[in-house]
Amino acid sequence: MSESFKKICIFGVGLIGGSLARAYKKANPDSLIVGAGRSEEKLLAAQKMGVIDSYSTDLAQALTDVDLLVIAVPVGSMKLAFEQVKPFLHSKITITDVGSTKASVVECANDVLGEFVGNFVPGHPIAGIEKSGAEAAFAELFENRRVILTPTANTKTECIKRITSLWQACGSEVIEMSVVHHDQVLAATSHLPHMLAFSLVDTLSKMNDKQEIFKYAAGGFRDFTRIASSSPEMWQDICLANSEALIKVIEKFQTDLTSLTQAIEANDKDSILKIFSGAKNARDQFCKEL
Repeated sequence: MSESFKKICIFGVGLIGGSLARAYKKANPDSLIVGAGRSEEKLLAAQKMGVIDSYSTDLAQALTDVDLLVIAVPVGSMKLAFEQVKPFLHSKITITDVGSTKASVVECANDVLGEFVGNFVPGHPIAGIEKSGAEAAFAELFENRRVILTPTANTKTECIKRITSLWQACGSEVIEMSVVHHDQVLAATSHLPHMLAFSLVDTLSKMNDKQEIFKYAAGGFRDFTRIASSSPEMWQDICLANSEALIKVIEKFQTDLTSLTQAIEANDKDSILKIFSGAKNARDQFCKEL
């Protein structure tokens, strides 16, 4: 494993940034974790909870002697974050992010970081819960989870190794993927399910007998719609940042849902059973491989 980071700045101490701070500190107690962001109230709370060691709303101060910068802001705020940190970067710093979309983030990095773009390793931990904020952060969030890195032709090899080491220290399996392929895969496996959960709850909430519907909702409804309690602002950003890939998978889902609707209308038991059986087998196989 590569040498550990001595001083890390987490720009955006929410669930993911805060959990990364806790996880890395657990693995490397001597490392110094500095929080940065706009809200001093939230940063102070994160420090009091032990998520970070110190904080500053002054980026020049927060980035002094830092060897790793983690940008953990919503993807819609990435360009502004890059612009804010750019004046305080240096040649030896390694930079990464935790955004759920990668093409939009890489585009922002290419536009803003200039000579430091090679120090940037785009990353995405495939982990999370429906809660947000530093108060929800916990060190075990990334254990036995995958982290996808999407380095570009500009990314320095030594920086990839450092970020790989970072996530391995947090208990994660690190894999590399192209930017385009990442966004296509995540549109289907993460972004679409969130759109479905938000949309379903929105639809039911507009029905005349919504109180009775929610009153008698069972565990299946709670399980399926749990992620609709995620941050609306964050998912708005993700939805728009990965719109091209997301629209394609939504259209595919709409086509398949129409086929199921037609089978129900036609009382086509065989088609319905085929759809349900195929789905069950696919999910059972997926669960076996976890």
